[in-house]
Amino acid sequence: MNRGHLAVAVALWVMPTSYVVADNNADDNSSSCSGLPQHAQLRSALTYARKQANGGFNLDMWGTVVNRDGVVCAVAFTGEDRGSQWPGSRVISAQKANTGNAFSLPGLALSTANLFSAVSPGGSLYGLQHSNPVNTHVAYRGNANNYGLANDPMEGGKIGGINIFGGGFALYNSRGEIIGGLGVSGIHPAPITTLAGALELHSTWTMFRLRKWRCSPS
Repeated sequence: MNRGHLAVAVALWVMPTSYVVADNNADDNSSSCSGLPQHAQLRSALTYARKQANGGFNLDMWGTVVNRDGVVCAVAFTGEDRGSQWPGSRVISAQKANTGNAFSLPGLALSTANLFSAVSPGGSLYGLQHSNPVNTHVAYRGNANNYGLANDPMEGGKIGGINIFGGGFALYNSRGEIIGGLGVSGIHPAPITTLAGALELHSTWTMFRLRKWRCSPS
């Protein structure tokens, strides 16, 4: 696992359903974010991990949490404002969270980095990255001034998307039940242990299973 990404994972532990016409897309308000890290918790864990020596490019990052239904529950960044980290990494972090959640099971935790080789050209899962496309309405709707804040426009919508860069994995509660996913992007290779430890310190979560991640760009 990329060291920077794991630091965030362990530290926390720690929309429309389909896009046809924007007006026909309603957020899935029946899908609860209860028991998952909210914005303040996510930002706190990301910030803690960011302050540690990350062994990478020393960049700020984005993080996104989704619930088991793929609904975005929280989006946060570590910089002074939304422009302090790669703007494109906001949606990438959401894709990673969706991927880690969508392809993990109660007894099988697969991070995005676990999928990297199999989804690469010639791999047994090549083509998976083209499934479950990003819901662009959810990804880019709303006022950009709110990106990464407690009222990020992505919240409440199903983001979709598949991303196999390291930095996305499933979230499990202390009973081993899968309850969602976490995605982190923008840090490039950084220390997993710091990120993971940060999440653990800032929440009551425990990871049911955490596979070793492959170092890959974020």
